[in-house]
Amino acid sequence: MLATISPITELRAEDLMSRDVICVPQKMSLRAAATMLNQAHISGAPIVDDHGRCIGVLSLRDLVKWIDQGEQAATRQPKSSACVCSDWQMVNVGNVPTDEVNRYMTTDVVTASPETMIGELAQTMLDAQIHRLIITDYLGHVVGVVSSTDILAALARHCRQ
Repeated sequence: MLATISPITELRAEDLMSRDVICVPQKMSLRAAATMLNQAHISGAPIVDDHGRCIGVLSLRDLVKWIDQGEQAATRQPKSSACVCSDWQMVNVGNVPTDEVNRYMTTDVVTASPETMIGELAQTMLDAQIHRLIITDYLGHVVGVVSSTDILAALARHCRQ
């Protein structure tokens, strides 16, 4: 029996999402989080509280913002000695501050449920000007991530059929 192929518009977050998500504990240092992102070759990760609920996101954009805007807190390094970021790679993680990541994360987290349809996922990313959506269960626990690349890959597979 041939498997039926669903139209692309019927795909949901749970069909597209990466389930093996690297999450950053809220009390981890920014330096350790930057190292973790670099080693995993990812451009961002959800920040979770002690109960595993998503409370923020740390992205390369946040790190670049820190570099660009320079120092506001006494514990951060001055702008001139900041690390350099390019193509998702931290060149000198040693210059990244050691204070907790929750001081640098984006707290206005955009999430979706596993049942969210692909069109709504794409529109949400466009509206929020982001490249990843954190997929959470009803308790706010991270269950996956859908990136703009995941949506493009689904479209490419659909066009090859």
